[in-house]
Formats: sequence, C-alpha cells, structure tokens
Amino acid sequence: MSVSDARLAQIAARFAELEARLASGTLEGKDFVAASRDFAELEPVARTAQQVRAMRAELASLAELDDPDMREMAEEEIARLKAELPEAEHALSIAMLPRDSADARSAMLEIRAGTGGDEAALFAGDLYRMYERYAAEQGWRIEPVSMSASEVGGFKEVVAQVSGNGVFAKLKFESGVHRVQRVPVTESGGRIHTSAATVAVLPEPDEVDVAIEDKDLKIDVYRASGAGGQHVNTTDSAVRITHLPTGTVVTCQDGRSQHKNKEKAMQVLRARLFEAQRDAAQGEEAAARKAMVGSGDRSERIRTYNFPQGRVTDHRINLTLHRLPEILEGPGLGELVAALTAEDQAKRLAALGE
Repeated sequence: MSVSDARLAQIAARFAELEARLASGTLEGKDFVAASRDFAELEPVARTAQQVRAMRAELASLAELDDPDMREMAEEEIARLKAELPEAEHALSIAMLPRDSADARSAMLEIRAGTGGDEAALFAGDLYRMYERYAAEQGWRIEPVSMSASEVGGFKEVVAQVSGNGVFAKLKFESGVHRVQRVPVTESGGRIHTSAATVAVLPEPDEVDVAIEDKDLKIDVYRASGAGGQHVNTTDSAVRITHLPTGTVVTCQDGRSQHKNKEKAMQVLRARLFEAQRDAAQGEEAAARKAMVGSGDRSERIRTYNFPQGRVTDHRINLTLHRLPEILEGPGLGELVAALTAEDQAKRLAALGE
C-alpha cells in the first residue's frame, strides 16, 4: 500500500500545524492535553513520512543527472535507495494503521488459577512474576491491587495495576488461557500434569471515560484474611464493591487503609466497565478482531508452556520457542510480544488491500 506524495504532504502539514500550536503557548487544559496526544500519535508517522519523502526526492534528483562523470556514482546511490525505499514505505504503512485508542494506556492485569488445583495456583504465580520482570524491563510500574494467595504458594487470583507508556499495546495479546505442562513437585511418579490459568488485560480508563454514580454502588467492608492480610486482621480494611446495574463485583484487601483499598477497587471496577463499553461499541468489529491475532477472549487457549521440552508455543501464530526459562524470567517474553504485534499488523495491512 504505497502512500501518495499528496498524502505525505498532508501528514507533514498537519504535524507542522500541531507543532506550532503547542509551541505558541496559547493552549490550556483539555485543549493542550488533546493537542499533545495528537502530536505524540502523529510524530512517528510524520518522521517516517519525512524519510520517505526525502528518499523519493533524492531518487528523482539523481535520475535527472546528465553529468557522465557523476553518473556512475549516481547509479550506485539509485540502487541503494531503490533497495531501501520499499522497507521505509512498508514502515510508513504500518505507522499509519488505525490505532486502538487504548494502546497508549496503562492496564489492569488479572490472573486467575484455572483447572489443576494447587499446580494451577503455582503456575498463576509464575505468570505474575513473568509479567513483573517484563514490566521492570520496560520501565513500567506494577502494583498489586488484590491478591488471593494459595496455601502451597502462587495465587488463586491476583489483580495488579501496570502503569507506563504503551502498556496495553504490548500486553493486550496476553488475554486468554495459558496452559502449563510439567511434573508437579508433589508428583512421586514423575507424571506430567496439565494445568491452566486465565489472564485478562484491561485498558485503564480515565475517570471521564466511565460514569459511575454512587447510587449504583454497594460497598461492603470486612476484615482481610489469608496470606498477605495478617497485618490488617484487626481492622475492617478490606473492601468489596458491587456495581448494581451490571452485577460486577470487585474486592481489594491488599492495602492497610480502607480508603486506599476502596480507591484501588474503584480503579479495577472502572477498567472492567470500560472494557465492557469497548466490546459493546465495537459491535461489528468484534468478528474482525477475532480474525486477527486473537479476540482477547479469556476462554481462548492461547499459549502452552511445556517444561519437559523447555518450549513455549503460541497457538494463535503457530510460534514455538525453545526458551521457556528465559520467557518466564521476563526478557524472552518480548520476542513473543513482538511476533504477535507483527502478525496483527500484517493481517490488518492485508485487510486494507496491501
């Protein structure tokens, strides 16, 4: 999908306009925030478009050279530019793809042990630590909102806020069922067990994105209990919020303060309601999203972690990497994220007719 010179000029003009508006110092409040967001989204497109325009202009200029002494040098440069230009144009096509408006946002990460009992809870803990390490590598902050620890270790459920730039863009393909195949430490016969955990990644909304009225909330406070809650056992600091119109229930008992737990629970509630709004608004687009890398459906088995063979297989793109330890340690996850993003981009480009 080659971008026309006229379209490149439009991109350059729009970028220059935004740059001038921000530099003028006249924008305030919401106008400044909106212009800053538009500038940040357009900047990578404008920079790549500028590179393509420069390469095309140089090719045209070299093609017009009549000086025999310069012709040989020009032919070499023309060959180089013709080899590099398609790659730059492809990068521009990807940069111009419609973006999910939530891509730049922080996210709520929810992990729940599925089938497999204690082993599933241990695996849920492994997944949480994998995302913790990956977040640290990305320069993000990950903060637990609610944890329900298992007696043998790991988690029955853990909810965390992941804050930073572009969190949702990189983690959104993690939603679904993650399956593990390994010999549990409690297995004396050496048999491989299969367990599972579900992961949900929800974009974190701004308060203006989701209107929640006090009359629609039922708030209960109770004493935190279980692992991680001993230090608050003597006070009613844990919070359970029920959103009456939808029946959505959120609990938080991680902090010492009832006020802090309520604040965190409201953040999770907003994220869940925002995701429900997005699903409803996408409507007809849901089928198209499902045809891409994955729908984000939590019931969809997306990945298998096979310990005996040391491999991780992502079933959506048929990619197997024999680097299980490195992936669970965090850094190796980046390769899977990049492959999923590239596949999504390729399919969306194809859908546009490239």
